[in-house]
Amino acid sequence: MTWSMRHAVNTTRADREFIQKCIRLTGGGTSKYCHIVSFMSKYTNRSQETLPEGATVVPIIGMSDQTNLTNFTGDKKAWLVYMTIGNLPSTIRNRPGSMAILLLGLLPIPPKLAKSSRADKLQRLINADTLRGVFKLIFAPLNSAAREGAPIDCADGKIRRCFPIMSGWIADHMENVTLHGIKSNTLPKCEVPPEELASRAGHHRARDYTRYKRYERENPSLDSETHDATHARYTNETHGIKRGQNVFQGLVRVSTSDRHKPDMLHTIYLGLFKHMMDWIQGFLKEHAQQQAFDNAWKALPRYPGFFVTKKAYREVTQWQGKEMRNLGHCLLGVLTVALRQPDSTQVQPFRRALTCVRSLLDFTMMAQYRSHTHETISYMEE
Repeated sequence: MTWSMRHAVNTTRADREFIQKCIRLTGGGTSKYCHIVSFMSKYTNRSQETLPEGATVVPIIGMSDQTNLTNFTGDKKAWLVYMTIGNLPSTIRNRPGSMAILLLGLLPIPPKLAKSSRADKLQRLINADTLRGVFKLIFAPLNSAAREGAPIDCADGKIRRCFPIMSGWIADHMENVTLHGIKSNTLPKCEVPPEELASRAGHHRARDYTRYKRYERENPSLDSETHDATHARYTNETHGIKRGQNVFQGLVRVSTSDRHKPDMLHTIYLGLFKHMMDWIQGFLKEHAQQQAFDNAWKALPRYPGFFVTKKAYREVTQWQGKEMRNLGHCLLGVLTVALRQPDSTQVQPFRRALTCVRSLLDFTMMAQYRSHTHETISYMEE
């Protein structure tokens, strides 16, 4: 039994057939790991249909993060751009000593001006053009290799014709807004209106950045009062598009609307957990249980692999991803201790709060599975 099939024992027949097809089309090599991550397997399956038989897909995963360079000499920031490949198992890719994630660029972040000034509008256009030029320079070698393929030494000692294709970009929402050239109250994947972001009403059309580009090409001057220019302005305003600011436009074998990928850090630890803890703190304050929560929090014992905080939750001003991950390990127990002595009016609210938190924590635990079946996905949807 091959490595891929050993990890596919609990999958369905259709999943196993896909795995065998993946190995057959790619000729084996490191690309047989691509089915572990669900979005990577679907993307690889679609990409392989357009490649010659025997070709190996190398999914490129890009990452970017704005960070403070120092806290001692003013507000100095930089924009770090990284790259890795999806053929590597996550246990190796996330290991610092493996050097699996490479630094591609260290981009400066220009200072912000007053939003109402004309200089700010001009500076924003210059920044957008500069950003597109920098990423065009970064993606240039990737485009030629994705179009024609390149011989690469694989882990089994064989040389295969590999096609490195940009398969996903991991970043927080505001960075995706900048990279895709959209407004902050919209999404990079679909054309959902801002007023429907919190609802699940219906399906919305996926973003077609080629169509947006065609509007710009046909209407070079959107300031004119012609019918076509008015229609183009209306399209941009309705769909939250900023003119000519998508850095992924023009990549070979890439669907721009599919570059945005959710990740555990921004989606779960700094997203869901943060909103959940804000709600829990408000709930505890309403029922005068904040001190009980803090006492239980500080009484947590030491355990191998578990980071014990020395401060109460309310005393911590900034939370990192590692601390949020530890929070998920102990939150339900701490909250249960804090709500263990309700009065007659608090029994039902406390029970509902614990059920809600337990469901959210179960979702976060299942979201960390390295592979999914239709059954586990249905659990998360429920």
